[in-house]
Amino acid sequence: MNLKDFEKTDFAGLYIGKEEHSTYGKKYIARFQIGTKRYVKVLGFTKLDKLDDKKAFKLLNDYKATMENESVVLLKDKLISKVVTKKKITQPVKKTEPQVSISKSEFDECKTIKNLLGNYKALDPLALTKGIQKIYDYEEMKGYQVELIKLQKHLEKTKKKMIILFEGRDASGKGGAIRRITRYMNSRHYRVVALGKPTDTQRHQWFFQKYIEHFPTGGEIVLFDRSWYNRAMVEPIFGFCTNEQYEIFMEDVVNFEHDLVRQDMILIKLYFSVSKAEQLARFESRQSCELKHWKLSEVDLQAQDLWDEFSDKKYEMLRRTNSKSAPWHIVRSDNKHKARIEAVKIILNSIDYEQKNYGLNFEPDEEFNISVSQELSRMRKNNDY
Repeated sequence: MNLKDFEKTDFAGLYIGKEEHSTYGKKYIARFQIGTKRYVKVLGFTKLDKLDDKKAFKLLNDYKATMENESVVLLKDKLISKVVTKKKITQPVKKTEPQVSISKSEFDECKTIKNLLGNYKALDPLALTKGIQKIYDYEEMKGYQVELIKLQKHLEKTKKKMIILFEGRDASGKGGAIRRITRYMNSRHYRVVALGKPTDTQRHQWFFQKYIEHFPTGGEIVLFDRSWYNRAMVEPIFGFCTNEQYEIFMEDVVNFEHDLVRQDMILIKLYFSVSKAEQLARFESRQSCELKHWKLSEVDLQAQDLWDEFSDKKYEMLRRTNSKSAPWHIVRSDNKHKARIEAVKIILNSIDYEQKNYGLNFEPDEEFNISVSQELSRMRKNNDY
C-alpha cells in the first residue's frame, strides 16, 4: 500500500484515496502508531460501505482501541507472572496502606487479576498460562467467525456452492481448524466429510466418484477432512494404490478441478504444513493424555519414520497440482491459533459478500500464510517442512 496514493483528511490518522473506483468509490485507510509499532489498515470504501470521514474515523478509533487493548496484554502477562511465582514484596507492608515494589495502578490491576483467577495456586502454572492465552485467541477468532456467518448467508442467498479441502500430515491441525470454522455456522447449510477406507464397490468405481457423491448443493459448504489428495500422498506411500493409479490421478486432477471451477464451484485447497519436531510433540501429547488417546492411530506411529517419504510426495503434489484455477494455500501450522486465523482469512477472501467488516485484518500474515513457490523453495533447502 503506497501512502502517495492517499491524502490526509481532517481527522488524525485517517487517509482517503486520491482515485475513485467506479463501483467501490474511494478507499479509506487508518494509519497510526502505538508505542514503537505502526499500524496501517483498510477501513472501507465510500460507495460500497457508504462511508464518509466521520464514519470512517469511528472505525479507525474502534480498531485503534482494539490494538491498544492488545498492547496491554504484555503488562497483564507480567503481572500474572508475579502472582503465579509468588514474588515477594520488597518493602514493608503497613496495615492500612500496603507499600509494594510496583506502582499503585499496577497493584490495583494485580489485585483485580487475582480476583479473576480465583484459586490459581491449585493450578499448574503452565496450564493457567495456556488457558489465559486461549481466552485472547477466542476473542480474536470471534470477529472472523462472525464474518464466516455472513459469507454463509451470502452463499445461501446466491445459491453458490463451496468446497474446502483440508490437507496436511497427521497432527497438522486440520480437525481443530475445521471445528473453529464451523463452530457458529448454520449446520443445515454445511457438511464435514471425512471418508474412511473405500468399500469393494468404490474400489472398482471411477476414483473421484465417491467424493462427487458428497459435493454441495446450491447454498451449501462442504469441508473435506482429507480429500481426493489421499491418492497423492497416503495411498502410494502405504501401497494402497499402484504407481499407475498414482500417475493417472496426478495427470487428471488438475483438469478435474478446472472443470469444477468452470461450473461455478468455489474450490479452496488448504495445506497445513507442520514441522517434524512439532508433529512429534503432538504425537507424544496424544500418548500421554488420556483425553487424546483416541486420536493416535497406527498410521500416526509411522508418520515420523516415513517423514522423508511424505516430504517427497508432498513436494510432487504441490508442484504438479497447483493451478491458476485451483491454487494451493499453504498454512504453516506449528502455531495452531495463527494457522486457524490464516485459514479463515483465505476462505473469507475467496469471495465478495455483503456487509464485510473492514475493521478486521484480512491481509495474509506472511509468516504463516505462504505461497506454494515459497514452500517448495523451503523444502528444497531442507526437509523441516
